[in-house]
Amino acid sequence: QVEFVESGGGLVQPGGSLRLSCAASGFPFDNYAVGWFRQAPGREREGVSCITNTRDNNSYYGNFVRGRFTISRDSAKNTVYLQMNSLKPEDTAVYYCATRPMYCMINRPSAYTFGGQGTQVTVSS
Repeated sequence: QVEFVESGGGLVQPGGSLRLSCAASGFPFDNYAVGWFRQAPGREREGVSCITNTRDNNSYYGNFVRGRFTISRDSAKNTVYLQMNSLKPEDTAVYYCATRPMYCMINRPSAYTFGGQGTQVTVSS
């Protein structure tokens, strides 16, 4: 059973930074892509970033990221991180992890398996 424990969210001022963590279990971590998705009230879930299986280690980002975020993975800890800099109020949302075999499909949340409660990110002055 796929399980994620997302953490690291919080309240931050515009222009600030947060580092999200996603501890994964229940699937072969090195062979699967892991993505970060977010959902704001009244909006559809959207892809933020995704990193492919450990061997290829390619990363992808939503167009709105524009160089502000960096995704990484640590196989020793079965954990994926999302470093978020230059945060904007429109980044406010609940952030979730999800996984799928091997490769990323960042614009298709339905292609992933979700398994956590998410972590709330609020960007406000």
